[in-house]
Parts: sequence; C-alpha cells; structure tokens
Amino acid sequence: MRSIWNGAISFGLVSIPIKLVNATESHSISFRQIHIEDGGRIRYRKFCELENREVSNQEIGKGYEDADGTIIPITDEDLAHLPIPTARTIEIVAFVPSDRIDPLQMDSAYYLAASGAPAAKPYTLLREALKRSNKVAIAKFALRGRERLGMLRVVGDAIAMHGLLWPDEVRAPEGVAPDTDVTVRDKELDLADALMETLGEVDLEDLHDEYREALEEVIAAKAAGETPPELPEPERGGKVLDLMAALENSVRAARESRGESAEEAEVKPLPQRKTSRTSPKKSTAKKTPAKKTASSSRKSTSTKKTAAKSASAKGSGTKSTAKKPTAKKTSATKKTASGKRSA
Repeated sequence: MRSIWNGAISFGLVSIPIKLVNATESHSISFRQIHIEDGGRIRYRKFCELENREVSNQEIGKGYEDADGTIIPITDEDLAHLPIPTARTIEIVAFVPSDRIDPLQMDSAYYLAASGAPAAKPYTLLREALKRSNKVAIAKFALRGRERLGMLRVVGDAIAMHGLLWPDEVRAPEGVAPDTDVTVRDKELDLADALMETLGEVDLEDLHDEYREALEEVIAAKAAGETPPELPEPERGGKVLDLMAALENSVRAARESRGESAEEAEVKPLPQRKTSRTSPKKSTAKKTPAKKTASSSRKSTSTKKTAAKSASAKGSGTKSTAKKPTAKKTSATKKTASGKRSA
C-alpha cells in the first residue's frame, strides 16, 4: 500500500518512525459530465487570470486570500517548517478508555506502518502496551494543511489511527428530538424488544452494496445495447395508524424471513417496577359487593313499603286503580252480549 505521509510517533521520549497508509477505499461508481446532445465530454480548464492562458498542475500552488483580496503564497516548504511539534510527528498526549470517544467524532481511518527495521521494536512495544491496557491513545498530528486529532488503537497485529473531529466541530442535537410529550407503553416496548431479538445479529461480512451492483448491471446492459433491467420499486410504507399492529406485523414478517413459525410472536415482558395502576382495580373490586348490598337493601325496603300500602288499601276498603280497567271491560262485554241476544 502506498503511504500518504511519513513521520514518527512520539511516545514520551520514544520515537517510532512510521508511514501513514489509507485503511479504507471507495468502491463507488464515478460519472463524467457530458454534453446531452452529442455525448461530448465536459471539461474544466484552469486559466491564469493575469496571463489569460491555461496552466498545468505543475504550475499551480497554494495561496491564502487576505481580507483586502491580496493573495499570500504558501509553499510546501512553509508548511513543512511550521513551528509546531506535530508537523511531522504524531504526538501522543493521553491514554483513555475507548468508550470515552464519541462515535460522532470518528473520521477517516489510517494504518500506521513501521518504517524500517529500527522501528519494529518500539512499534511492537506500543502495540502490546495498548493491548494490555485496553485503552486507546489520543494524539495530535498535522495533515493536509491543518492540525488534527487522532485515536490510535490495535487492529490485529497493526496499529490503526482514526482521525477525530475536534469537540467544537460536533454539533449539538438541538431541535432534532420530538418536541411533543410522547408516552410509550410497556407492551409497545415488549414488542419492540421482541422485534430486536427476532432480527438478531448479522455478520458484517455478509453485507454488500446492492445499489452499486444494480448500477453495474444497468451500465453493462447499456454498453451491450440491451434494455436495462427494471429494478423493483421499494415498498412504500403507509401511515402507521396502529403502532402495536405495525410492531406485531414486523415481528411476524421477521420470523417468516428467518424460516420460523409465522404464529404470533412470543413477547417477553421487560422487567419493570410495580405501578399504582393495579391498586385502584383491587379497591374497586372490594367496593363492588358493598354497592350491591346497599342496592338490594333499598329494593327490599321499597318492596316492604309497597306491600304495606296495598295492605292498608285492602283494610280501608278502597278500590285499587288496577281493578277499574277490568270493571270497564266487563261492562263493555255485557253490553255486547245483550246486543247479540236482541239481534
């Protein structure tokens, strides 16, 4: 692998000559700009404003534009002789536990290769010290015109360095979280936990860039004069009206994709503290018989009063209202009968 920077690791009074190598590579497909009408390449040419002519890359240098528009030339030699110790040195400043590093700060990754035989011993010493301490080294270094922060850790038998953003370069998540109060029920958490367990873990080696593969198929088909394959449109999820139903369906679909039973997912309740929601139910159950007893006592009292009134009415000889309609009906019946006999 080609080195992009040569220097040394400063570990106290120990100096380790190293070479900086890119630890990652991009497999993304790049495009060229073309003229739509005839397919001609669109190129950008570099012109000197004073001489009004195109210049080559060898004629191009760096310059800083001052507030008044004046250009101050800066050469590679100027950058190499910056009055800081990190100009050609990765200066280790501390050793901290890895969980102290916020993943938001992680940037580009590099491998640090030992430069020559004399570097083998101190390089191995630093690697083994990092292993035994279970810590990472925080360092400062200069690259591409500015000083950077780095984290050194062990990867296999090598030392890797992750460029870190400075703390003031990480933005606070203001205005990102929902600004409304939301209550998540325990049953919803249980279903979400069941979905996480069903999806399980994954071997990152099994993951690949499906978009790039599909794009390569399209390019190959057009190069051969064939019709590009139609890629299936992704399923569009509708509005989630019932969160519980969406979670249950997700668990069921995940089980089916893993070849498991499509029956309703087994939900394991999460450990939780006892809430006060059960106490009202118990107290309600205790009060219910008392309400029924009071109601039945009212009914018995009402029945006794009605019986007493009817008994009083019989004793006084007063005709009850229920007998009057009967008497009228009897009278009407007699009249009807007499009418039939006269006919």
